[in-house]
Amino acid sequence: QLQLVESGVGLVQPGGSLRLSCQASGSTFLYYNIGWFRQAPGNEREGVACISGDNINYANSVMGRFTVSKDNTKSTVWLQMNSLQPEDTADYFCAAYESRFRLCHLVPSYYDYWGQGTQVTVSS
Repeated sequence: QLQLVESGVGLVQPGGSLRLSCQASGSTFLYYNIGWFRQAPGNEREGVACISGDNINYANSVMGRFTVSKDNTKSTVWLQMNSLQPEDTADYFCAAYESRFRLCHLVPSYYDYWGQGTQVTVSS
C-alpha cells in the first residue's frame, strides 16, 4: 500500500518561499497521480496543485506563485511556494490515487492516500 511522508513545515515571512516535499513508498510511484491540498481552520480542504505525467494544474489562488514537480526515480514530489502571503497559512497535504492514465484533479474525493500534513504559517 502506498505511503506518503511529507516534510518542510516552517514559519515564513510574507514574500518568502518554502519548499515542501512528499516522498512515496510501498508501491510503484509511476502509476500514481499526485495532488497538493491545504486546509485552514474553519475552511474546507482546498486543492492547490496536481500533477500527472506532463499534465499539471493549479488553483487560481496560487497560480504564478506555486510550482509542482516530481522525480519518479526518487519517488518524490515537491511543491515550491513563492511570494507567500498570510492567506496561504494552512496545513498542507500531499495525496495520491492510482491511475495509468494522465489524469489531474483538484478535488479531494479523487484521492485515496494522504500524507500526514505539514503546517505552513506565513507571518511577520
